[in-house]
Amino acid sequence: MTVEELKGKIRRLNSKAGQMKMDLHDLAEGLPTDFEKLTDVAAETYEIYRQLDELKKQLKKLEKG
Repeated sequence: MTVEELKGKIRRLNSKAGQMKMDLHDLAEGLPTDFEKLTDVAAETYEIYRQLDELKKQLKKLEKG
């Protein structure tokens, strides 16, 4: 994967991560309503941020050469 491809993937994932963060926030504000969804939404949000962290590490390595 090229640096530009990786940057594009990071931008897309960043957008999705921001949306998931807002979804999690909205869900938390509405508690105890829909508390059943909390673990699923939190797990999905965690996974997106984990992937984003990994991609940023890969990008840093590629940019260093």
